[in-house]
Amino acid sequence: MKRIRKGDEVIVIAGRSKGQRGHVLSVLNDERLLVENVNMIKRHTRPDPQRNVPGGIVEREAPLDISNVALVSPSTGQKVRVGYAFKEDSRGNQRKVRVVHATGEVLDPIP
Repeated sequence: MKRIRKGDEVIVIAGRSKGQRGHVLSVLNDERLLVENVNMIKRHTRPDPQRNVPGGIVEREAPLDISNVALVSPSTGQKVRVGYAFKEDSRGNQRKVRVVHATGEVLDPIP
């Protein structure tokens, strides 16, 4: 189970984009992730008429290392550390869920 997942809100804690917030667009190789509107780079692209892609300078997100971001708590809006706990779902089965270390707040919905 991953500590940070697609769709989570994160804050950058180190590097050129320190202090910026955004939602995770994708997690690459369990070590790097793309965050919406954070760590923007300019890419020079050639036109490709077969794919209907115009050429020029395109601005897009570059991957960040997962160690340079921290999860933002949905309730408080502060950066938090993530841990794991086992909770019972509606059927009585034990499920592993992500929780906030300080408060014990469950981050994953339990079906």
